[in-house]
Parts: sequence; C-alpha cells; structure tokens
Amino acid sequence: MVRVRILVLGGTQFLGRATALAASARGHAVTCLARGQSGATAAGCALVKADRDSDLGLASVAARRWDSVIDVGRQPAHVRRAVRDLGPVAGSYLFVSTVRVYAETTRARIDESAPTLDPSRDDIVSPQEYGEGKVACENYVTAGVGDRSMIVRAGLLGGPGDVSGRSGYWPWRFATANGSGVLVPAAPDQPLQMLDVRDLAAWLVTLCEYPSVGTFNATGADTTLGDTLLHARAVSGSQARPVPIPGAMLIEQGVRPWLGPRSLPLWSGDAVLPLVDSTKAAAAGLTRRPVDQTLSAALEYERHGRTGAWPRGSGLSDADEADLLGEVLRTAQA
Repeated sequence: MVRVRILVLGGTQFLGRATALAASARGHAVTCLARGQSGATAAGCALVKADRDSDLGLASVAARRWDSVIDVGRQPAHVRRAVRDLGPVAGSYLFVSTVRVYAETTRARIDESAPTLDPSRDDIVSPQEYGEGKVACENYVTAGVGDRSMIVRAGLLGGPGDVSGRSGYWPWRFATANGSGVLVPAAPDQPLQMLDVRDLAAWLVTLCEYPSVGTFNATGADTTLGDTLLHARAVSGSQARPVPIPGAMLIEQGVRPWLGPRSLPLWSGDAVLPLVDSTKAAAAGLTRRPVDQTLSAALEYERHGRTGAWPRGSGLSDADEADLLGEVLRTAQA
C-alpha cells in the first residue's frame, strides 16, 4: 500500500476526526489543521493550529507539499482561500459536500447528474443556506483544482462521535426507557439511508491513496425509519415497546422533525426524503456495514463518549417524552 501525506482541514470532530484516525491507522502521515477548540487531535496525527477566518490562516501548510488535501468546510470563503493556497501544492483535493446540494426531491432516485441549487453569492452563509453554500464550495474546488479534484456528496451520517445525536438518540432512548413504552413517529415506511461515519472515512482515505477524479454520492443502504427503530431497540437490549404517534399530533404538540430542540431525530415530518443513488461510489470502493453496528457504536458514544443530559443537538428530554406519552394515553381514553 502506498503511503501518502494527507492534510485534513479540520480533523478534530466527527467525520474529520474519523478520517484522520482511519488515515493514521493505515500508516499515512496525517496533519490536521484546526483551531484546536473542538476536540483532541486524533492519535498519531500532527496538529497545526490555525483560523480559517483569516486570509493568511493557511500560510504555514501552504509552504509544504501534500499528496492529498481533505476539506470538510461549509463556508465558501474558507474553501475559496484553501483552493487558492493549497491547490498548487496538493496532488489531489478532496472536498466533502452534501446531498443537500440537489435542487429537486421528486426523482425516484437521485444520481450525480441531478440539478443542484444555485450557489450562494455570499462567502459566509447561515445554516439555512447550507446546501447553497456547499454548491459554491464545490464550484471553487472544481474551478481551481480541475482534474485533481474529487467531490463527495455525503448523506446522513451516524455512529461514534455523532454530536448531533441523530444516530445516538434512539438506541439511547430505548436503553434508558423509564416505562414500558418509547414514543416514536408513526412513519415506519419513511425511507432512510444512514451511512456509518467510519465507512465514509475509510473510503475518503482510499480516494487519497488511489484518486478517482469526479463527483460521487455517498449514502447508506436503503432502509426505513421503522427498520432503523427496530435495530435501535435491539442493540439497546430494551424490552420497551415503540408507541407510534401520528405526525399531525406530534406537530400539534410542538415536536420538530429531524434535528434541534424538542425533536424526534431521523423523522422527516412532512418533508420528502428522496433516495440517493451511490452506485458510483460503491464501484469506487465505498463499503457499508450493517446499520445495527452503526447504532451500537452511537449508543456506546452516548454512554461513554460525551457528557450532559438530553436533549443535546436533537431529541426529547425525559420530561417532554413523559408528557407526550401521557397526552397520548389521555387522548386514547377520552
């Protein structure tokens, strides 16, 4: 196996950290550029502290040559400067984008040829402009690095280090159920494609070793919310039964879909979640482990890898769930 010099722009949280760990484990020389405030540097990796908000923030690493640069940035200004400064010294430039760049959700299955959103015209974007900002980032990469660029449009990620709580909430909720039931959304057939962060990280390293120029979707295998909840219950070892609640009732009670305070993670609400085709990535080496392994690792992370009470980035507090279950019971008895 070839040994390469990899610069990870980030590398201290979730995907960036998982990628740095995977690269180091394969014996590559890995340097992470970060502020050093979001987490510890992955074992075996060097850290260069820098602020990407600064126009000269990359000066120290731009003076060296890299076999590959991995950029998980979301701010167009950061990516524009990185391409300017690192494009000339990088053998390949791998930008991690998102499937949220796609403009339509009506296709039966979205491949890389689907139309994208208009790029953001601002160099600093809000979370509400996440997709538009990533399109602008992609454009900077392809224009500045050309045939040495790789774009990976990632879907929903889960597993160890998931600070959003999306993949950890359900196994944790079943594992800590105080009663006989766990409130779940009544949407068992909702499509879901969760990719283990470790699988994406391993494949990103493979792309650094053997570059495959182009754009790739990277999502998990096709499944449903119902099946995912069954796996979450199984890995938790819980005997608590799921209590399905209609979406209209959840919305009426102020429960948000997907993410944020007082939410039910992985539930899309009224939004349509299109299926994304990752055939091209699979042909280029992306492999995917079973979802129960992802949920089990996420539960382990919730138990031992982080502190603080729920809700965190998403989910219901114990009190909110108890109140909602009580309301359902009162409604059923009325």
